[in-house]
Amino acid sequence: MDSLTQTPYWPFLVLLFGIISVILGISKFRFHPFIAMMVSAVVVGLISAPFEGMEGNHLINAIELPMVEFGSITGKIAWVIALAAIIGTAMMESGAAVKIVNTLTSVFGEKNGAIALLLSGFILSIPVFFDTVFFLLIPVIIAYASKTGKNYILYILAAGGAAAIAHSTIPPTPGPLVVAEVMNIDLGTTILAGIGIGILPAIVSYYVAHKINSKIEIPIRVPHPEMNSGSNGPSLTASVLPIVVPIVLISLTSILQVANIRIPDWVSFLGNKNIAMSIGTVLAITTWVQQKQMNKEELWKGIGKPLEIAGIIILITGAGGAFGAMIKHSGIGDAIEMATAGFHIHYVLLAWLISAAIKTAQGSSTVALITTSGIMYAIVGNGADLPYHPVYILLSIGFGGIFVSWMNDSGFWVVAKMSGMSEKEALKTFTVTLAIASLVGVAELIVLSYILPLK
Repeated sequence: MDSLTQTPYWPFLVLLFGIISVILGISKFRFHPFIAMMVSAVVVGLISAPFEGMEGNHLINAIELPMVEFGSITGKIAWVIALAAIIGTAMMESGAAVKIVNTLTSVFGEKNGAIALLLSGFILSIPVFFDTVFFLLIPVIIAYASKTGKNYILYILAAGGAAAIAHSTIPPTPGPLVVAEVMNIDLGTTILAGIGIGILPAIVSYYVAHKINSKIEIPIRVPHPEMNSGSNGPSLTASVLPIVVPIVLISLTSILQVANIRIPDWVSFLGNKNIAMSIGTVLAITTWVQQKQMNKEELWKGIGKPLEIAGIIILITGAGGAFGAMIKHSGIGDAIEMATAGFHIHYVLLAWLISAAIKTAQGSSTVALITTSGIMYAIVGNGADLPYHPVYILLSIGFGGIFVSWMNDSGFWVVAKMSGMSEKEALKTFTVTLAIASLVGVAELIVLSYILPLK
């Protein structure tokens, strides 16, 4: 066995076995993703060759190292994810999210309702999780479709497609946040690049939605819910500040670096992701308290629920980070470098292929992003030797994570059931829209990596 594990191609078998272990654990045996990925991380350690630089019993190291890596990744992302969950809940409960949606719909009007919904989905999915965003927008979608008597599918796909794109490419949502941490990519750069590069796929998804809407007619099959007008809610300024302020603060450092301007210490401090998100959380909570007239006991009780949700997400993302780290420790980076010495595959495309394959097989975009980030970091490291910025690889992983959303994806069921579509209808509409947006995204990244390398 020792001679087998020392062969140069053994890490490929470790990688394959690890991915199969995660996919079977989640999809076949219905393990909780946290359990599936932690067990798979240990399994990868057990079948890997002895780790370089580590002494002692390999079996014990194979159990202890995943726990250390789990603690490392959770220490980097736990606070931000917890705060993002609080911001999302506060915006929903205070009426801030509704205010943003209603403002956009009033600005764009009934004729351009799909554009308003697309922008709403894209903006709100930056701090709020995809499922929650769709829950918020479906009453608006139904109200629009009921009023116009048409374009129901257009509205669903415009909102859902944009929300999915932002959810998989722009922190502080867990997937892209962890990928940025694992690959040591500046968070401000990630946010700015995610927003900028996500525009084209979002526009394409909008036109795809128009095309599908012209060919497929699906009636409204769910009850018409009441939609709060938001007239008594917070101001637009108070509503958007919890999103805008953290993004501006985190991105400011990156903008100054690009402009080759000295970064003051206070800018670095406020731009730290933990501080910036804390400020955004205070703003969101302040609006929440003012709108609901909450006392301290009611406030902390309200904050408890999103923290419980965040705890599960932190466990899953931490376990995914541990699994990806163990893949890296298996030696897969050196093995891939040796195997591809005679030919070259664009790493942006490779990252997309791996992420898309894992997403399609097991359903979770977050699991696909986290797993792929560990594999790609093992291959490219911090990206110093790449001819383009590693943020292109990060975003490619994100776009791979929305490819083929089907029956093993919880987001697929949220869209299908909340909008009253059958599985077949959802596959022909939502799945197709995300698949095309994913392909456009990776194609855009490959082109930009040549003409705008950002190095």
